[in-house]
Amino acid sequence: MTAAERLKDAIMAAGVAALLALPLIGFETVDTGGPLGIKTRFDYIAYAAIAVFLGRLGMRIALDWRRNYRESLVDKLDPVAAVKHQSVLSDLGQKADKWLMPVMIGFAIIMPFLPFANRTVIDLGTVVLIYVMLGWGLNIVVGLAGLLDLGYVAFYAVGAYTFALLSMHFGFGFWETLPLAGLLAATFGVVLGFPVLRLRGDYLAIVTLGFGEIIRVILLNWQPVTGGPAGISGIPRPSFFGFPFSADPPAGMTSFHQLFGLEFASLHRITFLYYLILALALITNIFTMRIRKLPVGRAWEALREDEIACTALGINPTNTKLTAFAIGAMFGGFAGSFFAARQGFISPESFSFIESAVILAIVVLGGMGSQAGIVLAAAFLTLLPEVAREFSLFRMLAFGAAMVLIMVWRPQGLLAHREPTMRLHPAGAKPGGGKP
Repeated sequence: MTAAERLKDAIMAAGVAALLALPLIGFETVDTGGPLGIKTRFDYIAYAAIAVFLGRLGMRIALDWRRNYRESLVDKLDPVAAVKHQSVLSDLGQKADKWLMPVMIGFAIIMPFLPFANRTVIDLGTVVLIYVMLGWGLNIVVGLAGLLDLGYVAFYAVGAYTFALLSMHFGFGFWETLPLAGLLAATFGVVLGFPVLRLRGDYLAIVTLGFGEIIRVILLNWQPVTGGPAGISGIPRPSFFGFPFSADPPAGMTSFHQLFGLEFASLHRITFLYYLILALALITNIFTMRIRKLPVGRAWEALREDEIACTALGINPTNTKLTAFAIGAMFGGFAGSFFAARQGFISPESFSFIESAVILAIVVLGGMGSQAGIVLAAAFLTLLPEVAREFSLFRMLAFGAAMVLIMVWRPQGLLAHREPTMRLHPAGAKPGGGKP
């Protein structure tokens, strides 16, 4: 692209940004003592257009420079050397994916004991781990089975309301309700799976989006059971295997700090919740890694690559899709149950479409099928709005801009490498037993 073409492209982008910014930030209502007046903010529109112009121009220059660099690199190398270069990059990706996960798990385990870890940091780490667990659950459906699901938050809501209703009305504890929440969410996954067995791609995405909205509307309107828009409050908090985290436990009960002879601190409950969701997330990861090596896991990946070839090989696509929906939904239900127990209050506003979009963005941004990539993406998408909290007016703008930049830089995701679960020949070996 020539310099004139880059300039023309940047001017067009700035014009579109100015048109979009006009109704969004171009006008402001002001109190004039009587009827509301309207104040124009054309300076804001100019700032937005200038920012888009500079950003678009800089991005075009960077993309052109990267493409030219890659082409020059290929020109300097002969075809064999180019293949070796790609192989080296692939090996680096494998090693990063292999070693990154243990490092991140180790950091997550010791994080509450690090000097900078206070109540806010541990609480933020808990939120990140909730999204990591949701991302790993959706990764089964989207990343492994290749089924685009835009209504995953519905299973999250089913788990949360299951815990809230059973604990409030039947006195069930957290550990008793957890498997029931997962089972009920998995049942909803099968219910969703049946109507979409013949659908693929965009059509499947529309149906799952509708399913998520149906669940949210039911939660809003089934007021006698769900509390409607007011939600459910006063949900019991989880205890340490029957020992509550309270300063003054009920008569005949021993609290957590009395059990261990500690001075009461509210941080005990926060730390316990952190390790609880960490354990649930690790179980999700181990389960996913193990099931990928089983026949059903390989059937998911075969279905993702080519459904027709998958059927020709004798794999039943109906059962394969149902298992993916059910297992993915089950982990969403577990995460929802934990969310309700941690918050103590839930309402339909917590399970809107934006939550599904964020969870799907975590899976896509991390690299579909990559467990370590999902952790990085969940941390990025959760922490970025907190970092930008100082700029509250432009918080979501910065969030969206960062996502656009990353998808331009890494359209395949942060860690797109996926190690095959089975190789016909050992890695690096030549078919027939010879050296590569």
